[in-house]
Amino acid sequence: MDLAPELTRHLDRIEAGLDRHLPPAATRPGRLHEAMRYSLQAGGKRVRPVLALAAAEVFGVRDDAAVPAAVAVECLHTYSLIHDDLPCMDNDDLRRGRPTAHRQFDEATALLAGDALLTHAFALLAEAYADRPVLAHALIRELADAAGSRRLIGGQMEDLLAEKKANATAAELEFIHLNKTAAMIEAALVLGGLIGGANEDGIASLRLAGRHLGLAFQIVDDLLDATADTATLGKTAGKDAKAGKTTFVKVHGLDKSRQFAAHHTAAALAALKALPGDTRFLVALFEAMLARGK
Repeated sequence: MDLAPELTRHLDRIEAGLDRHLPPAATRPGRLHEAMRYSLQAGGKRVRPVLALAAAEVFGVRDDAAVPAAVAVECLHTYSLIHDDLPCMDNDDLRRGRPTAHRQFDEATALLAGDALLTHAFALLAEAYADRPVLAHALIRELADAAGSRRLIGGQMEDLLAEKKANATAAELEFIHLNKTAAMIEAALVLGGLIGGANEDGIASLRLAGRHLGLAFQIVDDLLDATADTATLGKTAGKDAKAGKTTFVKVHGLDKSRQFAAHHTAAALAALKALPGDTRFLVALFEAMLARGK
């Protein structure tokens, strides 16, 4: 499959959806909504919302039914980035090639913009799928579980705690990234599957694919942080090593990390083969995500 045109088709739908499903920048208070849009519309790979749309299409949904869910995923992901960049967390100056929200505005505005995007994600799911209450409940439950204290936020907490340890273990590292990174990738795929009416086996395959893809994606990110430059990344290169973060490169080294990335990508692709429908785009996307680190 030629990945580029299909990816562009999905990205165009996502950008239009972000504009349509977010309050206008002039909505009072204007500074808050401007900051929300600044962070959300700064570009980025849009991996998670693309996965949601692509998973829905595997199960036959080719209209815009999955767009609100994709936007909700991106709202939640962007909130996590805003908070991750704050001085009390990673204290970063650059995100998606632009000043971070707290640098462009101020720390309090950035904090509130993140809070608002988090809240908006669940409001959007409730409103957009109100005519299908069973589906709305399933979508909200899935996203809330992925984003909660035992997954995304729990992984972030463990990540901060690991910074204070000189001897963090491989098991601790896996917990961090199964939850801080893989949880949201898994949820994006599952949301698409739920909208497409996937059965239990289909949802299980999507979960497995998301789990392995999430780990591969994080390992590649760790490799890029250690080997690429700031201009290539669109964020500060080498910051993980400077901060003493527990990464796959720190724990396992470059060569072993590349092997792990290849292993998890192969496992993710194998899980896709269990899905019905046309998975060619998802396969091509998974492969491209691994190729970033080569």
